[in-house]
Amino acid sequence: MNLNLPAFLLQTALLLLLSPLVTGCIRNWKAKLQNRRGPRVWQPYFDLAKCLRKDRVISEHASWIFSAAPCVLFFSSLLAGLMTPLVTTSPPLSLFGDALAVVGLLALGRFFLALGGLDPASAFGGMGSSREMSIAAVAEPALMLSIFTVAIGAGSTDLGRIVTVAQGPGWQLLAPAHLMAFAALFVVLLAETGRIPVDNPATHLELTMIHEA
Repeated sequence: MNLNLPAFLLQTALLLLLSPLVTGCIRNWKAKLQNRRGPRVWQPYFDLAKCLRKDRVISEHASWIFSAAPCVLFFSSLLAGLMTPLVTTSPPLSLFGDALAVVGLLALGRFFLALGGLDPASAFGGMGSSREMSIAAVAEPALMLSIFTVAIGAGSTDLGRIVTVAQGPGWQLLAPAHLMAFAALFVVLLAETGRIPVDNPATHLELTMIHEA
């Protein structure tokens, strides 16, 4: 199996360029549901550009782990996205891993995120890392079970194969096992993105501070 370079470049561009847009749409729609004007959908792009112009503030107690954690988290998330069928049913990096590799890459990024929070020896960082790993202990088994549910029906853990099998008769998607897997995956999605009721990214309270800490 050869690397599909056009699909690789297209999916990489989509992941990098559209990720802030998803956040902007969520904030904008949430504000409209609350009868507020809210920020523009393009606001995350301006926020990201502003953050990239700022200088880094690193604690004198931090080691190389603190500097490496953002890079590991970014590239592990990008690789996991490139192993997921978004543009075609054959992911660009399906040659290098299946659904289990995607879960492993997400766990690797979360592990380094927790290490990066613990490394500066800050109270808030330790609290956020503890909560992050506590949520991971609940979210990762649910993610694995939801993947195994659809993988058993496809006879493979390859995400491209799973999507191809799912494109059969539409009634198969309404099977009880698939509905329960979707419900579990939806809960995992809320936990991974830090949304209510797991976290509230719109607040800065210590009670809900996970990723921000």
